[in-house]
Formats: sequence, structure tokens, C-alpha cells
Amino acid sequence: MDKEERKIINKGQEDEMEIHGYNLCRWKLAMVCVGVICTGGFLLLLLYWMPEWRVKATCVRAAVKDCEVVLLRTTDEFRIWFCAKIHFLSLENQPNLNAKSLVNKVSNGHAVHLTEENRCEMNKYSQSQSQQMRYFTHHSIRYFWNDAIHNFDFLKGLDEGVSCASMYEKHSAGLTKGMHAYRKLLYGVNEIAVKVPSVFKLLIKEVLNPFYIFQLFSVILWSIDEYYYYALAIVVMSIVSIISSLYSIRKQYVMLHDMVATHSTVRVSVCRVNEEIEEIFSTDLVPGDVMIIPLNGTVMPCDAVLINGTCIVNESMLTGESVPVTKTNLPNPSVDVKGMGEEQYSPETHKRHTLFCGTTVIQTRFYTGELVKAIVVRTGFSTSKGQLVRSILYPKPTDFKLYRDAYLFLLCLVVVAGIGFIYTIVNSILNEKEVQEIIIKSLDIITITVPPALPAAMTAGIVYAQRRLKKVGIFCISPQRINICGQLNLVCFDKTGTLTEDGLDLWGIQRVENTRFLLPEDNVCNEMLVKSQFVACMATCHSLTKIEGVLSGDPLDLKMFEAIGWVLEEATEEETALHNRIMPTVVRPSKQLLPESTTSGDQEMELFELPAIYEIGIVRQFPFSSALQRMSVVARTLGDKRMDAYMKGAPEVIASLCKPETVPVDFEKVLEDYTKQGFRVIALAHRKLESKLTWHKVQHVSRDAIENNMDFMGLIIMQNKLKQETPAVLEDLHKANIRTVMVTGDNMLTAVSVARDCGMILPQDKVIIAEALPPKDGKVAKINWHYTDSLTQCSESSAIDSEAIPIKLAHDSLEDLQVTRYHFAMNGKSFSVILEHFQDLVPKLMLHGTVFARMAPDQKTQLVEALQNVDYFVGMCGDGANDCGALKRAHGGISLSEFEASVASPFTSKTPSISCVPNLIREGRAALMTSFCVFKFMALYSIIQYFSVTLLYSILSNLGDFQFLFIDLAIILVVVFTMSLNPAWKELVAQRPPSGLISGALLFSVLSQIVISVGFQSLGFFWVKQYKECDPYSDVCNTTRSACWNSSHLYNGTELDSCKIQNYENTTVFFISSFQYLTVAVAFSKGKPFRQPCYKNYFFVISVIILYVFILFIMLHPVASVDQLLEIMCVPYQWRIYMLIIVLTNAFVSITVEESVDRWGKCCLSWALSCRKKTPKAKYMYLAQELQFDPEWPPKPQTTTEAKAIVKENGSCQIITIA
Repeated sequence: MDKEERKIINKGQEDEMEIHGYNLCRWKLAMVCVGVICTGGFLLLLLYWMPEWRVKATCVRAAVKDCEVVLLRTTDEFRIWFCAKIHFLSLENQPNLNAKSLVNKVSNGHAVHLTEENRCEMNKYSQSQSQQMRYFTHHSIRYFWNDAIHNFDFLKGLDEGVSCASMYEKHSAGLTKGMHAYRKLLYGVNEIAVKVPSVFKLLIKEVLNPFYIFQLFSVILWSIDEYYYYALAIVVMSIVSIISSLYSIRKQYVMLHDMVATHSTVRVSVCRVNEEIEEIFSTDLVPGDVMIIPLNGTVMPCDAVLINGTCIVNESMLTGESVPVTKTNLPNPSVDVKGMGEEQYSPETHKRHTLFCGTTVIQTRFYTGELVKAIVVRTGFSTSKGQLVRSILYPKPTDFKLYRDAYLFLLCLVVVAGIGFIYTIVNSILNEKEVQEIIIKSLDIITITVPPALPAAMTAGIVYAQRRLKKVGIFCISPQRINICGQLNLVCFDKTGTLTEDGLDLWGIQRVENTRFLLPEDNVCNEMLVKSQFVACMATCHSLTKIEGVLSGDPLDLKMFEAIGWVLEEATEEETALHNRIMPTVVRPSKQLLPESTTSGDQEMELFELPAIYEIGIVRQFPFSSALQRMSVVARTLGDKRMDAYMKGAPEVIASLCKPETVPVDFEKVLEDYTKQGFRVIALAHRKLESKLTWHKVQHVSRDAIENNMDFMGLIIMQNKLKQETPAVLEDLHKANIRTVMVTGDNMLTAVSVARDCGMILPQDKVIIAEALPPKDGKVAKINWHYTDSLTQCSESSAIDSEAIPIKLAHDSLEDLQVTRYHFAMNGKSFSVILEHFQDLVPKLMLHGTVFARMAPDQKTQLVEALQNVDYFVGMCGDGANDCGALKRAHGGISLSEFEASVASPFTSKTPSISCVPNLIREGRAALMTSFCVFKFMALYSIIQYFSVTLLYSILSNLGDFQFLFIDLAIILVVVFTMSLNPAWKELVAQRPPSGLISGALLFSVLSQIVISVGFQSLGFFWVKQYKECDPYSDVCNTTRSACWNSSHLYNGTELDSCKIQNYENTTVFFISSFQYLTVAVAFSKGKPFRQPCYKNYFFVISVIILYVFILFIMLHPVASVDQLLEIMCVPYQWRIYMLIIVLTNAFVSITVEESVDRWGKCCLSWALSCRKKTPKAKYMYLAQELQFDPEWPPKPQTTTEAKAIVKENGSCQIITIA
């Protein structure tokens, strides 16, 4: 049954999960109830923490189809369990509608209309099937049972399985009121509800945390044992911690709620089937509703596809770019020349026609009498904004070795506590103690070994690092990631707006005449060119619009339009209403540009007459598509009978769509010359359209019908300047052995040139371009390898120059293996082909891949994953526009945009500069080292106190209540919270901190300090016993001999109780251990190379000095009131001197050993590893080691790697040299 019922939901997606069915079992539930009573409620807590145990303890397995409870487990490396209860949606009051039929259709993307055909189909099931639909909710998404696939599936809208043709044919008329009601029942309310939990709910959830339960157990135990003061102190600490945590969590919920709640409920107009317009609340919208976009704009409450009109939209909430985007109506295949009616609608593919939830519609353009309409395709959490909010509400767990080791560390402490527990029981029984006392003492040793202050101590360093980052303008929504940033060894950078300036400057143009390039021209704004087709293309082929009188749009388009000095005019609402069609946007040259001969000298030129001379109207616009890498417009010059088509975009793409005879022979060479210099090159093309294409026909013609058979016109050369700080920052990262990678949507050679300019690729380094071609015409996929310098000279010589082959350097350490002299570059298409057909080459290319050009947003995410697969700790720095997925997936994603899209990024920099990257890594390293220091200190604190108590238990004594209080509050808490204050070191160093606690140097450091501390405590303890026997009657503080001088004597009543604490062994152990805490704190509080030196942490230094002086003072010069409070005995002066000698020797040995471990530990470890020839743990280091001795790598120039056609599973490849 297990095998049969192992089903997967969300297959192939990020949130893929296994699903198992269970039914409630009454006898199991009864057994659990008995267990809860017997364990005093502890079993209930355990089942609350473990969903898997809870379901399996109270339920029995059942078929998923008929179950009452589902158990879900993620299929990723975390394997997290969730459980959800099955609910029933009743449709009994809804006639002519059956659950099975409806869900099958809707969940497959087909929104059901109540046609007669549908009614008949539904009625087939209405008699035999129950009118109930089974579903469960997980992470704000409803999953309905789907009989067609025999599994649960989430309810899709019109974003999947719906063709573009059916959008117009079936969905453009709107819904009936009845169908709207049914859909609302299924899809629920259209809202992205971020409920702010009540303080009480948050409190209960926080208090039921295992850590606080353990603290509660400790407090109860201490209260029974009359450790009231210490118990009270822990209670106060816990309350402060809980309040702080509640405040922080609630604040985040409120912030997210406020972000989502803005404009979440507005009144919208929708079209019904009978052409009636109904006004409803946006919360009532369902997929299939036809929404009317108001003239004055709106904030979109859902995802909708435009079917009529044009919208100017600000998508900064999603993309992080405040540049207005033009959205046009979805092409209607029924009037398409080529009739591509089978094309499926997809919000990603058709994003230029889709209005996304949360984005702001600024302006609309429309036909008179034909409103701007959009069909709702997704609502609620299924929308783009909903998915963004879900990623924040339910983040993926952070996997980091430090946290895994932390649990291992706690497990070790539990084992130590277990040994102490058994020892205490045996010792107490041998000394014939009462049962109650045995239980209390044995449980007390557990609370001593596992310190209650550990979690608070661990988070201190992260909190301080977060504050320091805030001061330098870096904001963090995932504090745990700060530690991970300390391990980053590779950073991916977006190019435009990140490494380079946002804006582009027009360097010049190079026109084509008679299929030959003319000389470059730097001045486009002149009378000679004003009426040329080239300038007309620059004037019309853009997505600029006027918003409140200001020209807005893509920075590249703005620069291009400003360079020609033309004027753009848009029709007002009043003008549009007077015409039968959309009034076109009109562009014309400014008065100064027109030749004087165009006007008669004796006639005065009126302003309104100017457009009559020469103006162009933009009739239809096909917006820029990153997938197509081009945009085009249909325009008409006033007075011309035929319309013109203008196109601009990536030169390679534009040239392929032009008549071959119009493209110059040296096109590739000229393009390469510019791109090698780092220029951004855009190509222009034009053609006259057929006279039969009327204004109305143009509005419905397909893009492909326009964008072909063009005349190549020339190139626009734009200059994208590097940001001033870019080279210096990249140099700092290289010095710190942190690899840098460029991921951009720009041209490959431009990207390579920028990489050279900014120092990412050094002048002497070789760049190998991997040009991968997919399988075609029965031929297998292949990769052509080109060296950038040999691209234009590959035909000159078939012999390979030995100097062209990169030299593999011999490196001193494995860390330096990544510093090589060759780099791979590839575009997005090649990257996709390599991922699919050359799996075994992917790790090798990741090792030296530096430039990834023409990368789509999802490819950027795939690249980050591929780098993580070879064990790189990957950082990603981008402007948030197309980098959201990669920013979320990276170990440390830093967004340079402050818009809402960046909320999904763990870090956001207020300053749009990559200088935030070294700052973040420095702070990450400091926080990581602080975590190690605190871990080591807390380990020593536990063991020192554990050993102190164990020694005293052997003589039936213990530390006093106020002694515990003084150690835990005055020493431990003060030290922990001040030793975490060391700021980050001022510069990045090549050395990286260890990633986990289980490393040779760290373990040796901790174990050596444990041995030293235990040794000196034992020395003091056994020496004082011997000292007493030798000199039992020495005068103590000029008073009579203490009644408790010999702790081996037994007394009755209160005298016995005081002797349990106030004895010489207790006093000796207390003083030695108190100094030991301070000594190990100083020894572990390291500075350089990751943190500022210890002496610069003034709070720590002052705290340690005050504590040292105070303890030294009460040890050498007893104060009666202090002795009485701390239950210390006044020992002889000679013994005080002996204790001082023990303490000073202990301090000297501890600090010397720790310094030696630091200085010599690494050398010894390196030597030991070299002797053993240990394989590096990181895959990329192991791979680098292997490739050092691979004669076939890197591939030689002018060679081809072909994928084997027979075996595709393992992606095996063979290298074939082509002469």
C-alpha cells in the first residue's frame, strides 16, 4: 500500500511534496490521551513539535482519495513534514453543477461556462456522485481532489492550458452571474490575506518552543531545590527574550500586511455575458471575469490579460524598475494572418500583454466606444504578487553546516549530561540520600550542562551584525543568512545598473547605404538626417510616453530620442473621444531641425502648422520582448499612403530578419569591433508595408507578419560606463579569493569587454566562448569552442599556437586552484543546451565560467543552482529587475533596488552600489567568527560548571544559589553579550573562516581548554583537601575555627545545610572556576583577520577588567557581607595565595595554548592533510585538482564537443577536433 499510495504533488516545482493519506483511529487516539496524562503533557508537546509522529500516532494509513488527513513531506534536502486536514466544499445547493466535473475542468486550466453541453456532462455525475468536493489548504493554496489524475492538484486559473484563441472566443464576453458565484465558491475571495496573529497566539506559539519548555522545566526544578533567585533571573531573562521576539515577529507581520493591504480592496467594473456592466469589489473577482481598466488608472487587484486597448504600467512592485512599461492587447489569432490559433497563453511568455497584481496602471489608450478590457487569469495567492508574498511568509529553510553542527554540539552536551545524571544517582545512592533529593540533584546536572542562555548567546552576534549593516545602508529580512554570507566564495553580478551605470550615452551611429557601412557619425541631430528613415526609426521605435507632461520610459529609449532632438505628442482623452480609432502618438522634429526651405520666407510660421510639414504617427507598437530581443512599430508619415514598419533590437536578431542582400558583408566584423570595446550595439531595420494594410487591419496583424523581410539600416552605438567603484570592489574580492561572475542580458562580446574593463578578466587571461547548438536534422547537440582572440582569425591557420593554450599554474593550496588563466563565456541559449545535453560538462564550466550573456531571469536562477551544486557559496548582486529568482536562490542575495520586488531578497542595499558586497561579506565573517567564539565559550562554560558541580557532589556539596546567580548573570551573560560586539575587520582577507564547528582546529581548541580547566579545577580541589589535613587548626580571618572546616564531618539541622555550601572545597572551586570563565573568554575572543582586535571592544575589556578586579578583591581581601551573600568561607591567607598562583598559572597556560593552536594548528593540520592526501570536501576544489592533470581541458581552439547520441542519461560527451 505504501508503494501504491506514494503520490507527488507540484511535481517538478520548487514546492514538490510527497502526499500520504490517513484516517483518524479512535483506539490510537485513546492511547495517546493516556500517554499525555502519564507524561504530564510532555507527549502532547512532542507530538506538537513533530507533525509526522502526531499523524502516525493518532491515525491509520488510508487511500489518498478517501482520507481525512494528509501528511506532506518536501522532496528537497530538508525533508520537512506538514499535515493538513481534508475539508469538504458543499455544492448541494447549486443546481446543475457537479463537483467531479467542475474540478476536473477548472483544475486543468479550463474555466467552465454553463453551456448546454457542460450541463449535460455535469448531470451525468449529479445522481451517482456526492455534491461535495474534497480539498486541503497548505501554505495559503487550496489543493482539490482531481479524479482525472487521481491526485490532489491546486486550482489553476486561466494561466495554463488556455489558448490565445479561446481567450477571445470563449472568455472575452465575461461570466454570467451564476457562473461567477460558482467560481467564487471554488477560488474563494480574491485577496492576499496576511493575517497579523494576535499577541496571545504568537505568545503561545513562542512559549511552546522546545527551548522555552526546557527553561520552564529548569525553573520548576530550581524552585523545588530552593534556587529561587536564579530561577527568578532566568524567568526575567525569558520574559525579556519572549517580549523582544514577539515584538520583532509581530512587526514583520504588520509590515508585510501593510505592504499587501495597500489598495487590496477597490471597486472595479466587470462585463457580464449580456454586455451589462456590473460594479463589484475587487475581492469578488474570479478567473474569467472581464475587468474594465479605468481611464485614470488603478492598482491591479489580480493578474489579467489585456484583450482591448493599451496600458502604461509601473511594474516597480514586481521588477524593481520604476520605468513605465507599455502593455498592448493579446494578439487575436482569429484575425492573424498566419492563424497561430493553437498558441497557449502564458503570463511569462505574454507578459507584455499581461497586467500583474500590485502593479500600477498609469494611463490607458482606447477606441471610442470600446473600453480597455482585461480578462482575469489569476487571483489571490496564485497571482505574481501572491507568489512573492508566499515566498516571504513561507521561506525555504536555510541549510548551513554551522546550524547542523550546533545540533550535534547540543547532542554532545546531552550525552555529557547523561553521564553526570548517572554519576549523581549512583553517588547519591551510595551515600544513602533520600529519593526526592536524588531526583532533584540528578535532574539539576542536566540543566547545568545544557545552558538555558545558549540560544540568546548565539543570536547576539547576528543581531549586532544586523545593526552594523543597517548603519551602512544594508537592510536584512533574514538575519540567519548573515552568518552564511561569511562563507561566500563566489559572487554573481548583474551588469547594467549594477557593475555599470544605469544610463547609456549615445556614442554614435553607423548607417548603411548600398549594403555598405558608412563612416561612424557622432551627431544625429542635424538637418541632413532629419528626414532619413534611420532617424525616423529612432524617433518612432520606442516605448516612451508622457506622464504628467514628462517624457518617461526605458533609459535607452530616452537617450536615443533625446539625441535626435524630436518632440513627442500624445492625444488627450478629449481628442481620443472625437475619433473612431486610437489617436496615434505623434513625433516630429523640433522647429530648429527643419530646413528653412520648407517654409516660405514671407509667410509667418504658426505653431499649429509645423506638424503639417513633417510628422510621423505611431499606429501600432509591438513592445520589446527579452525572449525575442527586439521591438517594432508600425508608423505612418503624414501624407504617405503606405505605412512603414520600423524595428530595433539585438544586431544578430535584426540581421537574421532582414533581406540578406541588405546586410553588409562585414557586418559581423564591425559588430565584433564595437562589442569588444564594450559598446552596447543596437541594430535598426525598416520596410514599407503593403498598401492593403489599413489602419484597422494593422491593429490585428500578427507580429511575425510585420517583422520579416526588412531592410537593414545600420547600427546605434551606446556607451555604458562602469560605475566608479566597480573596479576597486572587484579587486578587493579577487584579493580575498572570492570569484566574480557576470550574469547579464546584454551581448556576449560587450559583456566580455566590460568584464575585462572592470578587472573581472585580467588582460593576460584567455576567454573561451562556448557556442552550444541543440540537436537538429538528426544531428546531435554540439559545442563549438572559440577563443575570443581567434574568432576572426580561425580560418587563417589550422595549426594551434602553443601560446594560445592557457597555462595551468601549480598552486600552493587548494584554495588557489580557482585562480586560473582562462575563463568560459556563453549566452543563455548555449547555457540551456549545455544543461540539457552536456550534464557532465556543467561542473567543469561552472569552475571557470565567468561571463553569462543574454540570460533570461529563469536561466539566472538555474546558473545559481548549478554553482551551488559544485559546493560554491553563492552571492548574487542585482538591481531586482530580472534577478528576483536568483536573489532568492543564492546563499546571499543583495538587491540594489528598494522597490517591493526586493522584499524577496534576503538583503537590500539603500545605496545602489556594489560596495555593499564586501561590507556584507566582512560583517558575515565577523558574525560567523563571533558565533564560533560564543559556541566555544558556552561549551567551556557548560563543562567548567558541570565539572565544578560534579566535584562538589562527590563530597555531597554544591554551588550556592547566589554563586550560580553570580556566575550566570554577572559573568556569563555580561561576557557573552560584550564579546559579541567586536566589529568586522576593515578589509577582506584571502583566508576564509571555517564553515562548521566540527573542524580539527576548533575541536582541538575546545578540547585543550577543557583539559586545562578540568586539570586546574582538580588540582585546586584535591590540594585544598590535602591542605586541610596538614593544617586543620590554622587561624582563619582572626576568628574561631569554622564549624565546616572539614566537610567530611556530618552535622544536623541548619548546620548541615550551611556545611553543604560553605566549605573550603566549594570556595576553592568557586574562585578557580570564576577566573576560568573570564580566562577562556579572553582566549576565545579573537580579532584579526575577521574581527577587530579584542582590545578595541571597549565594553568587553571594561567588563572583564571589572570582573577580574572584583573577584580578585573578594578572594584576597574577604568582605564579610559579600562572603555571606555568596556563601563563601573565609579561607586562610596562605591558601588565598595558593589559589592566586593556580589562577595565574591557569590563565597563562590557557592563553598560551590557544595562541599556539591558532599559530601552529593550521600548519600541523595542513601537514597532516598533505601526508594523508585527503580529498577536498568541496566539489569545485576536487574538480580543480582533477582538471590540473587533464590534458584535454580546457578545450583547444576550433574544436567541437559532441553529445553522444546513444546514451543520454549520463550526458556523456566526446571531443572531436575539427581541422
